[in-house]
Amino acid sequence: MKSHQTAQTMKPATAAKKLGVYLPATPAEFQEGVVSRAELNELQADPPEWLRELRRDGPHPRPVVAAKLGVSISGLARGGVTEALTTEQIEALKQEQPEWLEKERATQAEVRKETARLKQRATERAEEDAEQAPGN
Repeated sequence: MKSHQTAQTMKPATAAKKLGVYLPATPAEFQEGVVSRAELNELQADPPEWLRELRRDGPHPRPVVAAKLGVSISGLARGGVTEALTTEQIEALKQEQPEWLEKERATQAEVRKETARLKQRATERAEEDAEQAPGN
């Protein structure tokens, strides 16, 4: 039985995902080591220059690219975007407004609208159930 508690650690890929950065663009020492929960918290609370720069300029991982463009990750793939993009490349895509981007944004808007409708429906049903419950 251990008498001391070991620090929880994670692989660099997991830490990069939690930080919202593209792992291959991080410094070598970050990619090659392990990251403790305390180190991750420190990076989030007081990001070093390399992290601030990556978050600002990229390259960004696909989930961040998708969010910045207002589409799903699947929508990115359908549009032919399979690699990380820089902020400059994302802004260029927004300016160009290719047909696939317009279509995927419309699809994403429909998905959000349907999700909101279903959530509202579930709320209404829960309220109805609460009103009909015995003891009310």
